[in-house]
Amino acid sequence: MKTDALRLGSKITLLPVIHGSGDFSVAVRRLMLEQSFDCLAVPLPPSFQEDVETAIERLPSITAVIQSEPRETWSTEWTPDSDQEDDDEVIPPVSYVPIDPCQPVIAALRIALQERTPRAYIDLEVEQFDSRGTVLPDPYALKTVSLEQFSAAVLPTIPPLPEGQPRQRVAKMAERLRELETRHESILCLCSVTDWPWIREAWHERRPVDAETADVEETQICRVAEQTLLFLLGELPFITGLYERARYELDDDENLSIDGIKAMLLAARTRYREDFGNRARKISPHMLRTYLRYVRNLTLVERRFTPDLYTLIVAAQQIAGDQFAIHLTETARSYPFIDDLAFPQIEMGIGRVQLPDGTVVPAKSRLPGPPVTWRSCQLNRQPQQQDKEKWQMQWNPFRQCSWPPEDVAIERFRTHVKDHALRLLGNDLARSEKFTTSLKDGLDIRETLRNWHTGDLYVKVVPPSRGSLDCVLMLFDSPADPREYPWRITWHAEHHDESTLSFFATSFQQEVVGPGIAMSTYGGAMFLFPPRPIPDVWKDPRFDFTDTMEERLLAAACHHSNERHIALLADGPPGAGWRRLAKRFGKRLVHVPLAHFSQETVQQLRMFHVLNGRQVRSYAAHFIRHA
Repeated sequence: MKTDALRLGSKITLLPVIHGSGDFSVAVRRLMLEQSFDCLAVPLPPSFQEDVETAIERLPSITAVIQSEPRETWSTEWTPDSDQEDDDEVIPPVSYVPIDPCQPVIAALRIALQERTPRAYIDLEVEQFDSRGTVLPDPYALKTVSLEQFSAAVLPTIPPLPEGQPRQRVAKMAERLRELETRHESILCLCSVTDWPWIREAWHERRPVDAETADVEETQICRVAEQTLLFLLGELPFITGLYERARYELDDDENLSIDGIKAMLLAARTRYREDFGNRARKISPHMLRTYLRYVRNLTLVERRFTPDLYTLIVAAQQIAGDQFAIHLTETARSYPFIDDLAFPQIEMGIGRVQLPDGTVVPAKSRLPGPPVTWRSCQLNRQPQQQDKEKWQMQWNPFRQCSWPPEDVAIERFRTHVKDHALRLLGNDLARSEKFTTSLKDGLDIRETLRNWHTGDLYVKVVPPSRGSLDCVLMLFDSPADPREYPWRITWHAEHHDESTLSFFATSFQQEVVGPGIAMSTYGGAMFLFPPRPIPDVWKDPRFDFTDTMEERLLAAACHHSNERHIALLADGPPGAGWRRLAKRFGKRLVHVPLAHFSQETVQQLRMFHVLNGRQVRSYAAHFIRHA
């Protein structure tokens, strides 16, 4: 790789990087393996060297090296209205170095330590660090352009450095590089893209350094709470873990910034299925393809090549629902290499850190990447276990009703199944006849080919369906395990647009999702429309001759139906035993295959909520969520 555009004199390669970028870490590693350097210079002050290198040896466990700013620089001036005790409460901010495998500086130091290459920490020691982050192009461009081309393209957008500490730090780094030239023949110096042209300028101008070295506090190594790694690492914790796994297994990690997102989606889908089981939506390859296309469009709208976490979560919420978006969030936050190191623990935030003693103070990164801001995304998450137990204890067993939006959805589906059964009933009465003057209901291709030798054409004649259907039987899980569906009940309609409903379902008492709100899943259901009062099917002794829950519903449907035909929605056609049972009541079953309907839609319709009284309907929408 040619790096003439990045050279300073004959001995220094000045490499601008974007902090917190896995793609830049890979590029830095490639450069250090392709070329030989006898010194590595990094933009950190000497006071951090010992603890940073000690923490790097603990990788892949993530830590941070923190340094408090001197308390006296933050003490307030005394006034007559102030109290001396208030001055003692002033807690200064901290600056920190994230020991992140995807930080280019950390990746370079890691290689230098392994190769025993001398390291030089060339930044200026300051009492109050001024952290400056700026919006930069997406580092994924390095997949198609070289480091020189990337740096040259960014150069016109780099703003001038303000007076004060930023210029003093640049001058100090240039001075330290001139000192290193006297002792080394090939030096690799990493710096931020925003400092790169000004270090070059200061090196050529040999600008004097007018800042004195400050007396700073000692540094400290701290392990970072797993749930807050998202605020410390440049890449998502899950993708950072993939980089570390690839390093350990010697796999290719050139495209992990994109391939890692695909792996994260598959891992989130697995966790989602394990959590919800049969209630989970079917995250099919087609849905994932639609999701990735949507993510790409949102990313391009924000003028990026790779999506951020917010884009991934918003797309997941709109394509697959809140619960999958929550599982994707938890997967993105997970990091596989968590060890209980003998260091005090801190918790990170955006511009904040909670110290081991519980104090929350402002925090500034010594390797600042692009600025991070809060963006809101409302997700309805699962309730805590202690809340579920509380709601279970408060449940009144003598008050229960349904949730109207789900009633409307299942009634529409019942109507759809009935219409489908009527069409099938009409198809059974269809016949073929020779074409004379009208095509009737269309040309019968099969019969015409069968009589091709006669030269006659045959057309279809489908007579109008006779009768109607007032009973629809839906068997979602057959054969059903009685232990899985212990709840069996008959519900009467609240108004004339609802059916009389008998069903068997899972126990709603085991799945309380809100105060007075529980969830259950249909195993099978019988709908009578128009509604009419009937005895509880499950307690009616007239159906005690049946052996299974499906047969009991079938017998009740045959008994209470006023029409000759009964629509049966099931996976497979009814067997001989069920047909004999229907014939016993003088009925005929019209089988509607369950495969004719969207499995995702059916799965969502099977899940319904039970409310502990009609007053719960006023707030139920806040707690009800589908997988």
